[in-house]
Amino acid sequence: MVSPKKFYQVQIRGVDVFHPQTGEVRSSNGDEIACWFLDTNYNHESFFVRHAYFIGASSDPYKALKNSLRAEIDEATWDTLRSDTSRPFPKPTSGNIAVKVINHLGDEVLKVFRVE
Repeated sequence: MVSPKKFYQVQIRGVDVFHPQTGEVRSSNGDEIACWFLDTNYNHESFFVRHAYFIGASSDPYKALKNSLRAEIDEATWDTLRSDTSRPFPKPTSGNIAVKVINHLGDEVLKVFRVE
């Protein structure tokens, strides 16, 4: 008997950033996250963006992109990218996923998770 394919999702709740000038770790919630990226099959050699999400922005983060592309963009599709929860993805063959978070100050954090 073949087991059904399992799907996973990631939810971002915030980000902790170390500040070397003060030696402290500052925690922030999702509102302070500019964007986050997900590698759903991380191999520990390179981070490949398979999902990209843009949250916490008070303005439309897609306006410049729409102007640059000079094309209409399906609003329903773009709305799925403005989320703190990823779209479902299958279990990675590598057994690992990686999440990269960038806050509005440009601080970047990468965290790797083992998926069982």
